[in-house]
Amino acid sequence: MDDSTEDPAPADDDQPETGQSESGKPEDDQPETGQSEPGKPEGGQAEQSEALRSYFEQMTLIRHFELKAQEMYQRAEIGGYCHLNVGEEATVVGLMDAMEERDYLYANYRVHGYAIARGLDPGRVMAELFGRTDGLAGGWGGSMHLYDAATRFMGGYGIVGGQMPPATGAAMAISHRQEPGPESEAVMCLLGEGTSATGAFHESLNLASLWDLPIVFVVINNRVGMSTPVEKASAEPELFRKAESYRFEGERVDGDDPIAVRDAARAALKQVREQHRPFLLETMSYRLRGHSVVDPARYRTDEERAELAEKDLLPRLRSRLLEDGVLSEQDADAIERKADETVEQAVEFAGASKSPEPSDLFTNAYSTEVANAPRAMPGDRVITL
Repeated sequence: MDDSTEDPAPADDDQPETGQSESGKPEDDQPETGQSEPGKPEGGQAEQSEALRSYFEQMTLIRHFELKAQEMYQRAEIGGYCHLNVGEEATVVGLMDAMEERDYLYANYRVHGYAIARGLDPGRVMAELFGRTDGLAGGWGGSMHLYDAATRFMGGYGIVGGQMPPATGAAMAISHRQEPGPESEAVMCLLGEGTSATGAFHESLNLASLWDLPIVFVVINNRVGMSTPVEKASAEPELFRKAESYRFEGERVDGDDPIAVRDAARAALKQVREQHRPFLLETMSYRLRGHSVVDPARYRTDEERAELAEKDLLPRLRSRLLEDGVLSEQDADAIERKADETVEQAVEFAGASKSPEPSDLFTNAYSTEVANAPRAMPGDRVITL
């Protein structure tokens, strides 16, 4: 899908068929679910090769970061919940490269890779996982609540679907202050496949369509919601088709191909800017770990684990880039060493950062001073005689 060759926006009374993809593919000709060879260069060879090299570098960094986060969690350096992007790296880098700096990003709790791909310092990301003051949210958020207003990264949300209403509200604000057009801001809202069964999902899609809002909802479909396959949880397992109920467009794309994800997301963002209409993009990927670090994924058979290992996109992309001459063995080894060094430096930075003081427990509880707000600390006397 090439964003330079988009058809003119249809008139309000001439909307496309609801099951047809943005690129004009008919309903029954949607992409298959992740069986392509990742990173197969097409089109401009030099440009594609440079993009793929950059994506491999980012994906390698994210993979190494996530595996180190798992280790740090097991060492009790990270508390609370911790959800990893292992297996979803191509989707992560493709989506983030499609966004403009002026766009807003709302995410769920599986968010570390998106923060890094959005350009945030891995050291500050790791410090937030450690709950330290040099973290992105000053140690207040932890793994699920990364946040950076400067890059319009509006946070991860721990409640399933919790990001969707505020993301829809941000798109509504844009629609009030800006006219549709190529310079309009847009919102990208990330969600997992399980979120598509929640009330917030349907309410947000309904309002986005009713009010003509510039938002791309992205379902990162890693094929299993906690322990339940999508086919056993959703009467419509092709989740992009749920947009049809609200009369706007959707598309499914191979989430193991960063170029395909980037192009589909870029075209969707272009469309929502110029039309101020929502779009639902579904990316098909594989979660190679359990739902969270503490989930052993016993719901998977040994055969399924072996199949997932074979489908691991990162070694497949590495092999493809070597075959196509985009990388040499020395290049690939150097990229992996650099990722290791960056992650070790992030751990060192996080470990050296200070923990928040107990006296700051109630800081940021309210944006302005509130009379009689609770200030009692654990162990304080409730009643003093």
